Amino acid sequence: MSHNTRYPEGSAVKEQIAGRHRRGTTWQILFQVSTIIGIIALIALLYNITNQAFGIVAVQNKVEPDSLVLAVEEARLLSAENIITSEDDTALAAGIANDANSIGFFGYAYYQENSDLLKLLAVDGVQPTAESVANGEYALIRPLYLYTTADILAQNQAANIFLNYYLTYVNEEIESVGYFPADDASLNEARAAWVSASGFALQPGQWANINPDGIAGSLRIVGSSTLLPLNQRMAEQITAAGFAANVNLQTVGSTAGLQAFCEAGTADIAAASRKITPAEYEACRENGRRPIEIRVGTDALTIVTSSSNSFVEDISLEQLSELFTTATSWSDVDARWPETAVARYIPGADSGTLDFFTQTVFPIDLADMPKETLVDILAANISVGLGRRLEREQRFFDDSFVFEDPALFAEVCASEEPAEGCTLPARDQSNVYDLIVQEVVAPDVVAAYSLVDSLFARSAIEAEAAEKYPNAELSFRSWLTADFLVSPQSSTPEFAGVRTAVLGSLWVVGITILFSFPIGVGAAIYLEEYAADNRLNRIIQTNINNLAGVPSIIYGMLGLAIFVRSLEPFTSGAMFGIGDGTTANGRTILSAGLTLGLLILPVIIIASQEAIRAVPNSLRQAGMALGATKWQTIWAHVLPSALPGILTGTILAVSRAIGETAPLVVVGASTLIFVDPDGPFSKFTTLPIQIYQWTARPQAEFRNIAAAAILVLLIMLISLNASAILLRNRYARRA
Repeated sequence: MSHNTRYPEGSAVKEQIAGRHRRGTTWQILFQVSTIIGIIALIALLYNITNQAFGIVAVQNKVEPDSLVLAVEEARLLSAENIITSEDDTALAAGIANDANSIGFFGYAYYQENSDLLKLLAVDGVQPTAESVANGEYALIRPLYLYTTADILAQNQAANIFLNYYLTYVNEEIESVGYFPADDASLNEARAAWVSASGFALQPGQWANINPDGIAGSLRIVGSSTLLPLNQRMAEQITAAGFAANVNLQTVGSTAGLQAFCEAGTADIAAASRKITPAEYEACRENGRRPIEIRVGTDALTIVTSSSNSFVEDISLEQLSELFTTATSWSDVDARWPETAVARYIPGADSGTLDFFTQTVFPIDLADMPKETLVDILAANISVGLGRRLEREQRFFDDSFVFEDPALFAEVCASEEPAEGCTLPARDQSNVYDLIVQEVVAPDVVAAYSLVDSLFARSAIEAEAAEKYPNAELSFRSWLTADFLVSPQSSTPEFAGVRTAVLGSLWVVGITILFSFPIGVGAAIYLEEYAADNRLNRIIQTNINNLAGVPSIIYGMLGLAIFVRSLEPFTSGAMFGIGDGTTANGRTILSAGLTLGLLILPVIIIASQEAIRAVPNSLRQAGMALGATKWQTIWAHVLPSALPGILTGTILAVSRAIGETAPLVVVGASTLIFVDPDGPFSKFTTLPIQIYQWTARPQAEFRNIAAAAILVLLIMLISLNASAILLRNRYARRA
């Protein structure tokens, strides 16, 4: 019977219930699987972003900060009064010996050679001896190096055998020359470097003493005068052992020697009384030479006066800094000393000895240098054009100019669009230092490693960096920092930030909400509470539902046609006379906000309709029964009850708007902009646009800052949503 067909009984009921359970279980499983897939996708996204936003980086400076400081301090030394310079340490020793008011410095071997004519001073109470050098008590201890390459050793047998002999017998000869042997670890490391470069098949730690007898050819050693006595001794000894090659020794200073070795390629071996600098190392690599560092000994830099000097026995590093720069007489440093003028004997500008002395006696960091000195460094290392632009942005001094012409600057300040530097106070010391770091030091992230590799493969990273980027410094870096949030866009990823993009996003979202929320809620109230059920309103409702699914790029084209072009006088601000002249084409924040407002308007209308529809009719009837008008009932009862649902839909809509890029690209969002937006008629960019632009760049570091920017976008989105949720819950409790 039909009755039994519609209402099954007995076993049919059980089968129907079992079928419902099966379908319910199936849908439950599908829902759980979908949820799990969504969670996995979210975790994968967060993993990928976090993995790129943090990790070890290898940073290599274009110019080392220490070299900038060294150049300034050496210039002070070389420009002081009564300065006598020479690359010949023997000439310096002779000059000091013949001048009762003299003071100077050079290697220990030259003091020993002239000890009967010179007086050796203790430094901070410590004399340079084998014991004070070995235990590190003497303040002016420095290593001595030879530099060559594997290619040179492979091509020049004479150079190869000479270095083998050098490393075999150097410790037997070095003390008689006047220097001190390197420790066993340093000597073994130097021998291992030779073994690796020369290609001899030796076991680790094994050493082969090659007989130099009969080896012909020639080799050229250029560089430090400090190493000359030791190099001469080793050349004499190997020649006595039958070495038939010509050993050409030339002393031009460590700096000039490394330049001849790295840039000119005219030396087989460079002798240096200091370590090779990163800039010199890179110069070698650019010319196809990869330097091998071989430490051959240790020197104690001696501070000496004439043997006729009777008033100085001990001197401190602080007194040395005064004696070689600001002091004009001995008494300027110590009142017990005579008022006679100080005669300063120092090596020349190409000397590694001068470099070592300056770095030891004047240990100042670039960040601690006075503002005036930093400005001089900046002026010496950037172009006039760049300096003029920086000075127009903000002056360096209130009462003078460094790059700008005063008359031209006055003209710029009197124009309709004066430069920011016309009103801003002068830059402070930290600001100038930051400019030097960005424009001169120019740190470059030559390699960036993911967070996972940084945590679990650090040794492999260190090995790779040592091979590929020997001058780079490894450090753990968070690309998401406070500076990243407050810095503007930059073409250099190390200094790029999201300030401009964040401000642009906030402006655009603010206008979007102000435009779409009241119109969307108003439309929903009309359609649900006032609109009659006729064909016109049904067509409107259908179109609203369809518009919610229209691709966002279509809205971008609509915004371009209406807001950018048709309403250009309004959206550019020209109608009000307040727009920026550079944005008079309508591609402004206002156009972007109105376009996104149209994009999310259907979503807000539909969500608001559903929320209003869910309010019980009994509330409406009760309000009107008490004498309230329809609008009073809607305002006092319907809207407060529907507001949590309305805000939920608005949250979803705004979340979509924050992440949009396609409509903004069409209406004219800038991909590279350095000026912060200051109103609705400004040029702009947003975080999604900025992320898109960075991911399109070829440099790997831009992907790192793009990941950091995504985290900023997520945090901003969560913060805005959280605020809206708190507001929604507050109204829900009131209701």
